[in-house]
Amino acid sequence: MTPDDVRAAAERLVQFHRRFAPLFGKEEAQGHAYTYLKGLMCCPERKSIEPIALCTGTGQVSGLQKFIAVAPWRSDDVTAEIQSVFADELAPSAAAMPVGTVGVIDESGFSKKGTKSAGVARQHNGRLGKEDNCQVGVYLIGVTPAGDALLGHQLYLHESWYEGDEDEAARRRAEAHIPEGTPFRTKPQIAAALVRDVLVTGIVGLDWVTADEAYGQNGELLDELEELGQRYVMEVPTTTTVWTVDPASCVPPYSGRGQPPRRPSRAAVRSVAEVAAGLPAEAWRRLQVREGAVGPLVFEFAAVRVWAVRHRKPGPPIWVLIRRSLEAEPEVKYYVSNGDAATPLSVLAAVACTRHRVEDFLEDSKSYLGMAQYETRSYVGWHHHMTLVGLAYLFVVLARLGLKKKCRS
Repeated sequence: MTPDDVRAAAERLVQFHRRFAPLFGKEEAQGHAYTYLKGLMCCPERKSIEPIALCTGTGQVSGLQKFIAVAPWRSDDVTAEIQSVFADELAPSAAAMPVGTVGVIDESGFSKKGTKSAGVARQHNGRLGKEDNCQVGVYLIGVTPAGDALLGHQLYLHESWYEGDEDEAARRRAEAHIPEGTPFRTKPQIAAALVRDVLVTGIVGLDWVTADEAYGQNGELLDELEELGQRYVMEVPTTTTVWTVDPASCVPPYSGRGQPPRRPSRAAVRSVAEVAAGLPAEAWRRLQVREGAVGPLVFEFAAVRVWAVRHRKPGPPIWVLIRRSLEAEPEVKYYVSNGDAATPLSVLAAVACTRHRVEDFLEDSKSYLGMAQYETRSYVGWHHHMTLVGLAYLFVVLARLGLKKKCRS
């Protein structure tokens, strides 16, 4: 970026903040929002409250702490406005694309010490690949060719925050500023709620949703997406089973004795790995999914129309999508999709391969925007911080997009 580009970006930040400022409340809170937003992008070292207040603000450390931890501004209102900017500035780039706008679900862990931070527990931390004392957030990222944005996020409250003595558990939740009546929800339930909230709000339309196998193997989540009319391509474990023929045709004939059979025979049930192993060579197509670090990224794909096994019972007709790498010992991944029977293989493959975009969002947000450097323990504070990280990320995406347009002109 040239000095002129830097000055233009600074001016644009003032204009960008002006759109969101009323959502933070009084003028002082609006100033704290601008300070924090600027600090997440500009602080040269740790991007926590004290360095931000001293580096980019007026030194009001206590005021900034209160703004993040307990101030009454609503994360949901700011997130809705982020969705509006996404719909106005980024979603149009997907309108003419076969895949359209994709929502990508993922989670991320944040290592923490002690037991006071909202939702903290000994649980799996995907970033470390092992159990850790951490908080875990669930995220919904909107993906378009022009850029991505945080459309929703929710802190997972580990079940240990609801176990034991009810009064003691309620007291612990109150100390962490967890709103009274907040229920325990699994991560797939949170994911379903994030998608539902976007669809109900109606600001952003999601053509597809995708996620890894931790979410794809959850039948209740798939049920919810189908009830919402939301198309998906979800990764599933290799042991996932499907009916290879219509279950309705698998009900054994009545023998004339006892009650007529109602349940289909499972003779035609196969794992997705068995389905893939039985495919002929001509079923596979090589498709380039994107440009990689060392050139085009190409995989082989195949798709088979089957029927789901859902809650150990026959489910709806679905696609099984298989992706395998081109190495001598290929890595194979499996997906299920409720796309209709006319959905092209190339579209299913493209949706499945957008998941890396949420990984990019999380990596960039942690590396450059202080996503993991928050110090608040409160439930409200966690959501405030993540919302402002999402806001900073959106500004960076739009600034980069504006710079590209300038370079092309």
